Amino acid sequence: MKFTLTQNDSKSKARAGLVETDHGTIETPIFMPVGTAGTVKAVHQRELDTDIQAQIILGNTYHLYLRPGLEILEKAGGLHKFNGWEKPILTDSGGYQVFSLAGTRKIKEDGVMFKSHIDGSKHHFTPENVMDIQRSIGADIIMAFDECTPYPCEFSYARNSMEMTHRWLKRCIDRFDSTEGKYGYSQTLFPIVQGSVYPDLRKQSAEFIASCDREGNAIGGLSVGEPAEMMYEMTEQVADILPSDKPRYLMGVGTPANILECIALGVDMFDCVMPTRNARNGMLFTSEGIINIRNEKWKDDFSPIDPAIAGYVSTFYSRAYVRHLTISKEILAAQIASVHNLSFYLWLVKEARKHIIAGDFSVWKDQMVKKVSTRL
Repeated sequence: MKFTLTQNDSKSKARAGLVETDHGTIETPIFMPVGTAGTVKAVHQRELDTDIQAQIILGNTYHLYLRPGLEILEKAGGLHKFNGWEKPILTDSGGYQVFSLAGTRKIKEDGVMFKSHIDGSKHHFTPENVMDIQRSIGADIIMAFDECTPYPCEFSYARNSMEMTHRWLKRCIDRFDSTEGKYGYSQTLFPIVQGSVYPDLRKQSAEFIASCDREGNAIGGLSVGEPAEMMYEMTEQVADILPSDKPRYLMGVGTPANILECIALGVDMFDCVMPTRNARNGMLFTSEGIINIRNEKWKDDFSPIDPAIAGYVSTFYSRAYVRHLTISKEILAAQIASVHNLSFYLWLVKEARKHIIAGDFSVWKDQMVKKVSTRL
């Protein structure tokens, strides 16, 4: 993987760049739709490519390991061949999912014992086998195995967890560097900064992760319930430490306003389930603000969902029609809303990139944060 920094914003820490992988080039800043179990929920691959214009999507190690399983993925030739997505894929390590199973897992130095949420069967994740699993899945960018601490948590817990994450990272690196990809293209490993909301721990973790000198770095353990200002404070501190010649990935973030503010802090890559999850509940993100499509005010609004977004569904379907489908519990409502919300997120980061290159990002960002946070 190769990262090229093409533009820095003069009035913020925002930057535009290019991430080159064997499955294509990604323009940053970028939002990555989440395809947990090998699919972005309710969205065809063709829609992801042509309408949403996604440049990279996510898969989840925990879910793909359990179902369909590594044997099927290897027979298919990896996740790209299995789901038909020809552009880059990133997989998270499954750490977040495993640690969210608080009642059914045990964390030890060796790794994590957990029970499947599907059938209760017992499984063991270690830094080594999580590298092997992600090799089998075949993502272009794979994540180190870490512990995502809850919020709030005690300082001592956050420190011990961070130190274990660092020890696990060394094991991940050793295993990754001693193995090869299975499908004839290169993969790259991103370490993850942890440390909860404690500045001294975040500093220590960011310095350690930077010293590992991998091709890119991730910031984890945020957007887990802490106040937004705390998220921004931790993100800024870490982004200032992580090397500027490597892409920075803020995991699991977030709202449109979160993304804009964190682009201004120097983050390049984002992912979040919010666009699709909220779509299924009738929330539409638009260039003018947030729409609850269930509200009666939209029942005779025959204007497009968002004419400013160039995507097909955003300009073809009316708000009144989408409201009708939503109230009627038609499956098409979730499909339209999901494609639209993802189109909006990709439009937003594309606009951010455009304004970084043009030199007026800060002014544009302040205006957009107000707009995208407004309930219409």
